[in-house]
Amino acid sequence: CADPSSSLQHLNDDDDYAGMPSNDGGYYRNDSRANDDEGHSDSTEGHDEDDEIYEGEYQGIPRADSGKAGGMDGVAAIEAQQFRDLSAFEGERRKDQEELAQQYETILQECGHGKFQWTLYFVLGLALMADGVEIFVVGFVLPSAEKDMCLSEPNKGMLGLIVYLGMMVGAFVWGGLADRIGRRQTLLISLSINSVFAFFSSFVQGYVSFLFCRLASGVGIGGSIPIVFSYYSEFLAQEKRGEHLSWLCMFWMIGGIYASAMAWAIIPHYGWSFQMGSAYQFHSWRVFVLVCAFPSVAAISALTTMPESPRFYLEVSPSFRSCCDEIVSKRKSQHVWNNFQTVFSPEYRRTTYMMMAVWFSMSFSYYGLTVWFPDMIKYLQKQEYASRTKVFVKERVEHVTFNFTLENQVHRQGEYFNDKFMNMKMKSMVFEDSLFEECYFEDITSSNTFFKNCTFIATLFYNTDLFKYRLINCKLINSTFLHNKEGCLLSDISDENNAYMIYFVSFLGTLAVLPGNIVSALLMDKIGRLRMLAGSSVISCVSCFFLSFGNSESAMIALLCLFGGISIASWNSLDVLTVELYPSHKRTTAFGFLNALCKLAAVLGISIFTSFVGITKAVPILFASGALALGSFLALKLPETRGQVLQ
Repeated sequence: CADPSSSLQHLNDDDDYAGMPSNDGGYYRNDSRANDDEGHSDSTEGHDEDDEIYEGEYQGIPRADSGKAGGMDGVAAIEAQQFRDLSAFEGERRKDQEELAQQYETILQECGHGKFQWTLYFVLGLALMADGVEIFVVGFVLPSAEKDMCLSEPNKGMLGLIVYLGMMVGAFVWGGLADRIGRRQTLLISLSINSVFAFFSSFVQGYVSFLFCRLASGVGIGGSIPIVFSYYSEFLAQEKRGEHLSWLCMFWMIGGIYASAMAWAIIPHYGWSFQMGSAYQFHSWRVFVLVCAFPSVAAISALTTMPESPRFYLEVSPSFRSCCDEIVSKRKSQHVWNNFQTVFSPEYRRTTYMMMAVWFSMSFSYYGLTVWFPDMIKYLQKQEYASRTKVFVKERVEHVTFNFTLENQVHRQGEYFNDKFMNMKMKSMVFEDSLFEECYFEDITSSNTFFKNCTFIATLFYNTDLFKYRLINCKLINSTFLHNKEGCLLSDISDENNAYMIYFVSFLGTLAVLPGNIVSALLMDKIGRLRMLAGSSVISCVSCFFLSFGNSESAMIALLCLFGGISIASWNSLDVLTVELYPSHKRTTAFGFLNALCKLAAVLGISIFTSFVGITKAVPILFASGALALGSFLALKLPETRGQVLQ
């Protein structure tokens, strides 16, 4: 298979297209001045001499003899003539673009699908894999990072959402820029930003600096999805375009599996760490963050060997630029903004609004539920853990040394005399209305442990993390705190098994999309994008109602896998449809905008759905099913793009 870009010269040599450079450094003109022997050119065929487009007229400069027309009638006639000329030019330009698209499709069919396309498939797959990894990084490191950074619940929530906000900005910016400076160059820049800040985030110590690095990393990776699908689609012939784009979606799943496996293998190994004094600490979770930057770095290295999309080169060639040369000289940011506005031009307005609604409804329900599932599993785990709590009332303990772990216990109205608590851990321990007299606490590490309404008499706390804010309404009489441990007040259960469960659930949820990926790839070009999108959305909507039966941890995991496996077909269809609905010079701009809207909907869905954890299942179920039903209905109103040439 030949590289399609090598066939680009055939189009550039075609003198049917005006404005291509000539040997004498000028441009071929399709008027009588350029070809005195041939008469009128194709672009003015069917017009008399008065209807020919005068070069200055398009720029608003009337003919020299137009000054003879006087009064308002003359001005109106000139304006009418200019309008007809512009309309004629626009029609010719549209016809030329359609012919270009058909010729480009013919070249792709002649090249076939071979070694080059498969090589590009794996290169762009690495970039898509990096996007999948980015989604999971923060969620996996939070249980460990909160210990190092003393994160409060609001801080943890912001850290979880900041990646989506960064990806939202990145999708819009890089998508618009890719239509201006090229797919390959923009993707290299965005992946470089992602790699650099992902690397820095593994070393920074403070919460604010870590938050900024993850935000910047998200901005970088935000360009991955809009550019990757647009870039790859422009090397694919129409017969198998939907299938191969669906196969490309597999790499997002591979990214999730990679992140889960690396978290499972690295984070629990707390021995993989070092520290320089008390100010700088590098724990195992930071190694995991560093390893998660590898797919992005690999994508950059491989992408440098790939060519730019030849379709992009054709779109920016002189024959298909806008005749208003002043647009070319505008700043890139202004050009990107102007190109974004054309997505809402009358020709594309209805399509864009419909796509906005479908993208928003899909993202709102999918991301809301996929984050709600793990939170519900944690809630069920806490309920089950609380059901095993042991309660001790009015116990009296004297001259006893506790040097073993105390966990998940409540002690009420106890009396402790001359007891020692040494070299031990306290997990989810509560002492209420108890008396501690002449006791000794040394080298204590605690989590979710509190003393409420207790009295301490002549008691010494040495090298413990039992800070005074763990002592609620307590009385301290002749008691002393010496060499307190530096650390944070952790409200969650510190349990390695719980961390393993998070990685395992994410691994299963990601792996569950494999059947949906395979089915969508095999059927995408057979049943069409709309049927795939609407059908998958309807089945996902129906599956939401099974959530009411998820009253155990295993049931919630099974439902998570079911929902993910079904809904992935909708995402694959939506990606293919977005690529094919917009022309090349608007493709990544429109895709980037819709993907940015997707991330905004994700933030809203996550915030709303998680607020109902432990309160009710009905609201998340109704929200998710309603959004999916709306998305499937609107999807049927979109035009089918199967078998069509890329605009």
